[in-house]
Order: sequence, then C-alpha cells, then structure tokens
Amino acid sequence: MPVPPAVEIQSVPAGSAGALERADDSVDLLLDAGRRPGEVLVLTTGEPHPWQQHEQSFGADRYWAQLEEGNDVFYADAAQCRPVRREVVVLAVNGGSPAVARQALAAALDRATRLVVLCGDPGLIPAQQG
Repeated sequence: MPVPPAVEIQSVPAGSAGALERADDSVDLLLDAGRRPGEVLVLTTGEPHPWQQHEQSFGADRYWAQLEEGNDVFYADAAQCRPVRREVVVLAVNGGSPAVARQALAAALDRATRLVVLCGDPGLIPAQQG
C-alpha cells in the first residue's frame, strides 16, 4: 500500500487491548501541541470508542452532523466512517483481523492530509515508509 508523500506515519505500539488508551493519549498530545480538535479524526477497528458510543446515543443524524461540522475530534469505525479529510487521523487497531487492520490503515491514509498515528501493530506500516 503506497503512502501518500505528504502524509507522515507515526507508530505507537500497542496490543488490541491497549490501542484505545494509546489513541486517547495521542489525541491529548496532539491537542496539547496546538492541533485544533476539528483537525483530528479517530478511527477504530474493533469496539467503538466510548465517546463514539456516547454521541451515537443521541441519534445517527446528530452523530454524523458533528463530522460535517468539523468542530471537534470525531470518533468513528474505520470501515463505516463517511468520506472526510482531516489533517490527522489516529487509528486505534483495537480488534479485527490483520486484513481489517490493513484496510483501516489504507482508509486512514486516504483521509489524512498530514499525519496518521497508528496505535497498534507497527508491522502494519508499509515497507516503503521506512
């Protein structure tokens, strides 16, 4: 899978059980470093992020409207997220098969304009990136 030249990949090694926590830590670091919340998209491959579950409890229309508004960090399932571009995509590989993880990484690379933070198996990073 080719990496777009403008997109950097950072790896945060984590097992599936710790991927969401590493993703949350990564989001905190990004925001602390000056990223605006609307620049960050968090994708998951397994169980939805707790914030996603919370926001979906208000209904699908309200949940997806937040993505369109782009004012806050948005949390979604990597396989079901609507097409959107954000400067940073944080990918939490918190479940699913290796094929699912590779598809999610491809989706993250397609959605990111500057940076993908991979919270999971660093072996998923394409060899061309090294």
